[in-house]
Amino acid sequence: MTTTPKNVVVILLDSLNRHMLGAYGGTEFETPNLDAFATTALRFDRHFTGSLPCMPARHDILCGALDFLWRPWGSVELWEDAISYNLHKLGVVTQLISDHPHLFESGGENYHTDFMAWAYERGHEGDAWKTRPDPSWAGTPQKFGRGHMPYEDSRGWFRSEADFPGPKTMAAAERWIDENAGHHDRFFLFIDEFDPHEPFDTPEPWASKYDPEWEGPNLIWPPYMQGAIEKGIMTEREARQLRASYGGKLSMIDHWLGKVLAAIERNGLNDDTMVIITTDHGHYLGEKDIWGKPGVPIYNTLGQIPLMIRSPGVAPGACDALTTNIDIFATLTDLYGITPRQRTHGRSLMPLINGTADKVRDWLVTGVWGREVHLVTKTHKYARAPSGANSPLSMMSNRWSTMPTHVVDKHIAMPLPDDRAFLDRMPGSKVPVIHQPFVAGDPIPFWARTKFTGNYLFDLENDPDEVNNLAGTELEAQLAAQLKAALLELEAPAAQFERLGL
Repeated sequence: MTTTPKNVVVILLDSLNRHMLGAYGGTEFETPNLDAFATTALRFDRHFTGSLPCMPARHDILCGALDFLWRPWGSVELWEDAISYNLHKLGVVTQLISDHPHLFESGGENYHTDFMAWAYERGHEGDAWKTRPDPSWAGTPQKFGRGHMPYEDSRGWFRSEADFPGPKTMAAAERWIDENAGHHDRFFLFIDEFDPHEPFDTPEPWASKYDPEWEGPNLIWPPYMQGAIEKGIMTEREARQLRASYGGKLSMIDHWLGKVLAAIERNGLNDDTMVIITTDHGHYLGEKDIWGKPGVPIYNTLGQIPLMIRSPGVAPGACDALTTNIDIFATLTDLYGITPRQRTHGRSLMPLINGTADKVRDWLVTGVWGREVHLVTKTHKYARAPSGANSPLSMMSNRWSTMPTHVVDKHIAMPLPDDRAFLDRMPGSKVPVIHQPFVAGDPIPFWARTKFTGNYLFDLENDPDEVNNLAGTELEAQLAAQLKAALLELEAPAAQFERLGL
C-alpha cells in the first residue's frame, strides 16, 4: 500500500553516466550501492535532461521551469520561487549539503539562500578556496588544453580520502541525518554532490582500480572536443587512462553514497522518506570520440540520464514512461500540495510512482542555450540546428547582476545588455524582464559559439546508438512540426522560432 512520505532526500550526483551503472546494465565499473538502491526503487528507463549544463539543470529541478530557451546560465529569478522557499513557508525543514562550486559563484548563488540551512564543503574543481598550493604537493597533471584551475591550489591540502570534497559532502550528509532524524516533523534534504564530475582525481585504491598498469600521474582533466583521438590530441592509451580515472571517481563516490543510504536505514527513515537519486547530465568519455561536453548534439550518452525513486509502500521495478528533470519539481509540489506562482513546465511523477498512470507526457525538449533544440519522444529524437547563422538569439533575465559577467576569462563571461535591450514579460509573469537580442557577430558565451553540422533525427527504438541520421527524410517534416508545436506550448521566445527556421 502506497504511503505518502513525510520527508524527501534528493541526491544529485553530477555527470553521472547512466550506461555505466550496473542498475542500467553497465559492467565496466563497480557501483554496488547505486545498484543495491535500484533494487529497492522505481527505476526510470526513459529519463532525459532538460536544460544543460550545470546551473540550468539545477534551475529545472529546483524551480521547475526550463531555462535554456530563455537564458544560458543564471540564478533564481525575481518572479519565481525555488522549491526550498515553498517548503520553508510550509514549515518543512530544508537543508542543502554540497561541494558544487557553481552554486556559490555568480549565476548560481541564489539557489542556497532559501534553504533553512546549508553547508558548503570546499575544494572542488573551480572553487576559489586556497590562494596557494601546499608546498609539498607536486601538482595534478594539466593536459588537453586545460589551464591552471583553483583545484591545483586546493588539492595538496587533502591529507586523506576523507578530505576530498565528495567524501566530505557525503560524510556531512550522513552526519546531518544521524543528528536530525526524529527531531523534525518533516524535512527536505538536498545533497548536491559534484562527483563524479572532473577532475577525475582520487586517492588510492580508487586511482589505480581500473588501470593498474598506468605509469605516472593519472589523467584527470578531459578535453572538451570531438575527435580528440582522431586529431592526435590524445592517444588511445591516454583515452583509456582518462576513462579509467572517471571510473575510479564513480566507484569512490558510490562507496561514500553507501554511508548516506545506511544512515537513512539505521535511523528508520525508509518508512516515511522518499529518496530520489539522479544527475544533471552524463559525460562523454570517448563515445563517438567525444569528450567532456563540447558543442555537439545531445546524444543519449549525455542526455539520457538515471533516475531512481524509492518511496514508502511503492514496489521496486522499472518505469518505461518518458520523463525529464523538470518533472522532479512538479513531483515535489504535488507531494507537498504546493501551487507554484511561476510558470512551470513539469509533470508530476506521482501517478507513475503510485501506479495510477503509465505515462505523464508524450514529448520533452532538451538543449543548451544557443545550440540545437532537441525534441524527444518515446520513439525518436530530433535535434534542430539554426537554419543559418546562429541568430537571432535572445537572453531574458532580470538577474543580470547575478550572472557570470565578471569572470576573469572573458570568453565565458555573459555579455551585458546594451541599447537594444527592451522590457518584456516571461511566460506566466507580469514582472518586467530585460530582453536582450543578439545577432551574428555579437560576443556570446562560449557554449553557443559552436560549428553546427545540420539537423539530426534518430530512431531511438531501432537505432539506440544514434548512428543513422534520418534528417532529410519525410519523417523530419513531421518531427519539425511536433517541435514547433512543443515550443508554442512552452511559450518559447519568437527568436527561437526564427533562428531554427520554424
